[in-house]
Amino acid sequence: MASDEALFTVARAVGEHLLARRWRLATAESCTAGWIAKAITDVAGSSSWFDSGYVTYSNAAKTRDLGVPAEVLAAHGAVSEAVVRAMAEGALRRTGADLAVATSGIAGPDGGVPGKPVGTVWFALALRRGDVTQTLARLQHFPGDRASVRRASVRHALEWILEAGASDTQ
Repeated sequence: MASDEALFTVARAVGEHLLARRWRLATAESCTAGWIAKAITDVAGSSSWFDSGYVTYSNAAKTRDLGVPAEVLAAHGAVSEAVVRAMAEGALRRTGADLAVATSGIAGPDGGVPGKPVGTVWFALALRRGDVTQTLARLQHFPGDRASVRRASVRHALEWILEAGASDTQ
């Protein structure tokens, strides 16, 4: 499990990458409940590269705050590729950010269902490129208890931002 110090180190590296690209970040979080935004804002000076964060734990909040269509939630469930993509894209639409990261998952101890066990987490990154948004999504499964799943999700999201930034050709 990633320590607070490890999360801080990765968050600081995210800030350096975003500053170098002159990008601002927004978060759209469900299962991580603002922990990504907290890790980011633990870094002094993060206001230079962090725009805003949404904690949309309920389906109603996902629809109200991020514009996730209710029919997408009904058809796919909150823990799905379609929903996490819509969350990230919604965060970009509602902010001046260049990049948005979104999470939706089942941290446990309850909530797992066949095909979506506890530890299932969907991630999305949406990157604004002029008038076009490029969105990527990935599925991860993390072992452990609720705290372990959530902490691993925060670390994965931060590391994916770094990975995406490193592979971007600007």
